[in-house]
Amino acid sequence: MTPFTLNISSLCEALSTTRNQLIRLLALLHRSALLRLLYTDGKGLKSLGKPEKILFNNPNLMQALTQPADTGTVRESYFAAMLSQSHSIQFPKSGDLLVDNKYLFEIGGKGKKFTQIKDIPNSFVAADEIEIGFGNKIPLWLFGMLY
Repeated sequence: MTPFTLNISSLCEALSTTRNQLIRLLALLHRSALLRLLYTDGKGLKSLGKPEKILFNNPNLMQALTQPADTGTVRESYFAAMLSQSHSIQFPKSGDLLVDNKYLFEIGGKGKKFTQIKDIPNSFVAADEIEIGFGNKIPLWLFGMLY
């Protein structure tokens, strides 16, 4: 399962419900800590707007419910779960996640490059499968220390 970009119309049709009811259902799943809804505007659930990306709140849920779980999505879910305890997480225009409306992160494996976020100030790569970081490339496991 990859990070889910929501198509409101098709999901409403599949569930035989209205747009407002679907947004309320997603908000309940977010509040119950099953899903993490990411928005670009920072208003989030207050505006009853459409989320830009949906992740599982806990990456362990993904391992249990989806087989095989997409490694990229597990990484993003882990990163968001670790930082969301003390920071706000949003969906950026470029990159994977925006932290505190200031720090842009691209999340990936050890071969992840800066190509998607080059020339953007306060941008970093959170890389899995590395032990030591260098420059703006930080080991993904290190973010677990923030929880």
